[in-house]
Amino acid sequence: MAQENLSVVLHAKGDLRLEKCPVPEPGPTEVLLQMHSVGICGSDVHYWQHGRIGDFVLTKPMVLGHEASGRVVKVGSAVKHLKVGDRVAIEPGVPREMDEFFKSGRYNLSPTIFFCATPPDDGNLCRYYKHSANFCYKLPDNVTFEEGALIEPLSVGIHACRRAGVTLGSTVLICGAGPIGLVSLIVAKAMGASQVVVTDLSPERLKMAKELGADFQLTVKRGEEPQQLAKSVAELLGAQPHITIECTGAESSIQTAIYATRSGGVVVLVGLGSEMATVPLVNAAVREVDIRGVFRYCNTWPMAIAMLSSGKVNVKPLVTHRFPLEQAVQAFETTRQGVGIKVMLKCDRNDQNP
Repeated sequence: MAQENLSVVLHAKGDLRLEKCPVPEPGPTEVLLQMHSVGICGSDVHYWQHGRIGDFVLTKPMVLGHEASGRVVKVGSAVKHLKVGDRVAIEPGVPREMDEFFKSGRYNLSPTIFFCATPPDDGNLCRYYKHSANFCYKLPDNVTFEEGALIEPLSVGIHACRRAGVTLGSTVLICGAGPIGLVSLIVAKAMGASQVVVTDLSPERLKMAKELGADFQLTVKRGEEPQQLAKSVAELLGAQPHITIECTGAESSIQTAIYATRSGGVVVLVGLGSEMATVPLVNAAVREVDIRGVFRYCNTWPMAIAMLSSGKVNVKPLVTHRFPLEQAVQAFETTRQGVGIKVMLKCDRNDQNP
């Protein structure tokens, strides 16, 4: 094994570097992975541009990347379910302790959780990376490395749709056709949603939404009144949607989500915007519209793998750009400019295939 571990390291706001780091040694319950495909997430770009997200502040150099797959090259002494050569998808959030959240199955809410590329925890945008074996999931032969890396954003969609209660016959509004809006669309349709409306400012992104199964696309114009948008959604569907999944974090979009959802329905907030937002809370309260939050995901990788392997969902069209690891800065710039949908970095020099 080549002992050169090229890594994408963020040193400070705006200071992104390619560096050679030591190859880590896995502990008894860990595996060492030769990384293959790593997607760039909006949060990676946000850390690069701003040095922080909310209370998570960069205070020392950090390896970026958390949408990832790779091949096992070394196995810890206590690991039983994986062997060298296995292809795996990585769940980036690993609980550090058996607290009440872990016990209740909501380990994503554990305050001490390890999470790739969230300060101070290093991510996996590198050639070699070690991870808890229990949070590495073997990929079936018919699921590619890129699909394995896309399980992370797909998991956000699964968790959002579960929190929303999407089921057979649900009508759904999705605000925002970025990567998370699109995976929410894919999952909602797979879970039985009968009609899905997707809104966005970008006609190109709405075109992708249509290709991925959206029944209606609604172009939002800047400055458009939320109540008017909500009315347009109801006109398209013939009634207000049961569920709205808000993926932008924009204040006006959250307002639209509440106004648009039918009485007794559910609004799920996935997008993160400013800490304080002015929203029509009384409107939601008197119509018994439930507002639910989403923080990452939990218990989603087995379902995502089953969905991909069975062909129930297709995430392949989401990858619009590919770069070798050596061109990471260019790849980040492409993502920052909002070009395409998902930018994928290829970390294995000898295998640049999807």
